[in-house]
Amino acid sequence: MAFVTHQFIRTLSSTAVRNAAIKHVTIIGGGQMGAGIAQVAAATGHSVVLVDTSEDILKKSTKGIEGSLKRVTKKKFADKPEAGEEFIQKVMKNVSTATDAASVVSGTDLVVEAIVENLKVKQGLFGALDKVAPEHTIFASNTSSLPIADIASSTARLDRFGGLHFFNPVPMMKLVEVIRTPTTSQATFDSLVDFSKALGKHPVSCKDTPGFIVNRLLVPYMMEAIRLHERGHGSKEDIDVAMKLGAGYPMGPFELLDYVGLDTAKFIIDGWHAMEPENPCLPPVPC
Repeated sequence: MAFVTHQFIRTLSSTAVRNAAIKHVTIIGGGQMGAGIAQVAAATGHSVVLVDTSEDILKKSTKGIEGSLKRVTKKKFADKPEAGEEFIQKVMKNVSTATDAASVVSGTDLVVEAIVENLKVKQGLFGALDKVAPEHTIFASNTSSLPIADIASSTARLDRFGGLHFFNPVPMMKLVEVIRTPTTSQATFDSLVDFSKALGKHPVSCKDTPGFIVNRLLVPYMMEAIRLHERGHGSKEDIDVAMKLGAGYPMGPFELLDYVGLDTAKFIIDGWHAMEPENPCLPPVPC
């Protein structure tokens, strides 16, 4: 009977996910990624709540969103500045802020987490939200390196949990990696794909493997650039110029490492090496 009841509830939840478009989004994390996701969601008519730990962070986030929108409208409404100002005001009305995630998820369709790349912290967040969010609410992480299934394990909604990996800067970058775990339902995956398209993004389907598609190729490439420099086979400057002019990349690997953050890059490669110590593409980099 317990099994039947569980299956019945899960069926109802999946049906609700499938039949309801995502209209209200709660974004956890007011940093560069979270604010960027909030901006594109609000600009496409979604009701957005941006959550972080302090009002000061949130004021900085909303100021950043407004500044980004001003840059967008300068091009989009070059001949109609009044229409541009009206657009900014309309978008900003779609964004509200909060410092307590649990208090705002009761009416949300989707929770997107964009906080520190720490598995235990993410699990703690989702574990707490799982107790207060409605049955139909989908959970998604914007992690760039951690397994979605490991994050989802702290909740009881494994079928309504997936990954939405946006790229920085979010308003400019078209790609979204939509990640499904073995337990992500088809209805949840379809909803995440539809949401990505509603934001004007181009979603690609990814399995829940380390780094998904882009970072699985990009991070080892950046690490090999450092090893190349460590061996004395090229200066940082020459390696960057070579990859820009020879491979057509907009940034060289060292420029990109600075943009991503050396601390983030180290966290990713160390974590992957721990998961796959025999993989020749993933050894730690002394430098």
